[in-house]
Amino acid sequence: MRIGIDLGGTKTEGVLVDSGGSVVSRKRYPTPGQAGYSAILDQIISLVYQLEAQAGQDCSVGVAAPGALTAEGRIKNSNTQCLIGEPFQEDLSSRLGRPVRIENDANCFALAEALSGAGRGMSSVFGVIMGTGVGGGMVIRQRLHTGLQHIAGEWGHNSINPDGPSCYCGQRGCIETYLSGPGFLADYRRLGGVTAVTPEAVVCEAEAKNPIAEQALDNLLERFGKALAGVINILDPHVIVLGGGLSKISQLYDSGPDRIARYVFNPVLETPVRPNLNGDSAGVLGAASLWDY
Repeated sequence: MRIGIDLGGTKTEGVLVDSGGSVVSRKRYPTPGQAGYSAILDQIISLVYQLEAQAGQDCSVGVAAPGALTAEGRIKNSNTQCLIGEPFQEDLSSRLGRPVRIENDANCFALAEALSGAGRGMSSVFGVIMGTGVGGGMVIRQRLHTGLQHIAGEWGHNSINPDGPSCYCGQRGCIETYLSGPGFLADYRRLGGVTAVTPEAVVCEAEAKNPIAEQALDNLLERFGKALAGVINILDPHVIVLGGGLSKISQLYDSGPDRIARYVFNPVLETPVRPNLNGDSAGVLGAASLWDY
């Protein structure tokens, strides 16, 4: 039996998975990010022990985490900034007394969708996260491609506007500052919108023909098209699977492909853009699969 942990910005989820890939048990708790690194470690250790108590045995542990590991085993590029520079994998392994595998959360999402989701049976899958942040992961023949510097798939930190909003990574105008939930809402407010307080509310206003919300949604679709065309021009995946809160916006599937087609280096866009099938569980299922390959 395997355990997968998904460390998110607002929640931490753990699942116990049997040998057939079925979820036996699931537990979720608010992530104690404000309490700092030690509190996050304590919560993950507690989750593992709770799930192992149900399993009645020690289990392999895989963790989906924001950011990636440096060559020295420390966390980098994480929007959960208390993790940056910490020996996260080493600390978890030491506390649990066994090896632990840690992988970027977007990579775990992509792996789950390639193995059992919307990308199943496809030779290459680019998984996209558009939520609190923007990330991505690439799976080729059911194996993660993480790259030399462990940053493969990080399309969210390509700048599309050097004069744009500042990003925690140090650049300005990153894709993440526009195509994340907070970025979409911030663009609506820059345009003069005041009534909507969530991305979903902006979309509802746009569908009700509010001109400011319509412009914000059009901006989102245009930037989505340009950004993903760049991904397709370089990687040419067989399918793109969307995840995260913004992936529920129907216009990304209705109008998004036409926006991508304007900028992709091909007469027609052949790349399907699909919603994920594993929902919020994709990251944690991918984490549980990290010991399978």
